[in-house]
Amino acid sequence: MEKVIDHIGIAVRDLDKSITFYTNILGGTLLDRYRSDAKGVESEIAVFDMNGDQIELLAPTNNTTSPIARFIKQKGKGVHHIAYRVNNLDEAIMELKQQGIRTLENTLRINKHGRRLIYLNPADTEGTIVEYCDYPGNHEQPL
Repeated sequence: MEKVIDHIGIAVRDLDKSITFYTNILGGTLLDRYRSDAKGVESEIAVFDMNGDQIELLAPTNNTTSPIARFIKQKGKGVHHIAYRVNNLDEAIMELKQQGIRTLENTLRINKHGRRLIYLNPADTEGTIVEYCDYPGNHEQPL
């Protein structure tokens, strides 16, 4: 199955300061800023267009249960995950299972922009957090 990079997620401590950097220094365009209090997300997210590529800045909203807070505590701020867009997430998950790659089933969800996503088990990806995603009913990548 074809995979293309959809976005890169970056864990940050101070979302406002990071937005200023990505806008004023790197020249990105802020596309959206929203908060997700969903269990297992608990983050404030800023989505940037960087000359056709997307970056998501992720700041924890709960320092005890947010996976972003745990990531920052363990590894520090920086690249959190790389998301790969697939044509069909269900088929991609089946393909992963056939290849012996596990997913984190509790991360399967649809975000605010209609992106279906799931994270692969980092134990099977050499430690890199990898997201697979698709956009059902939408042939172009939205936010």
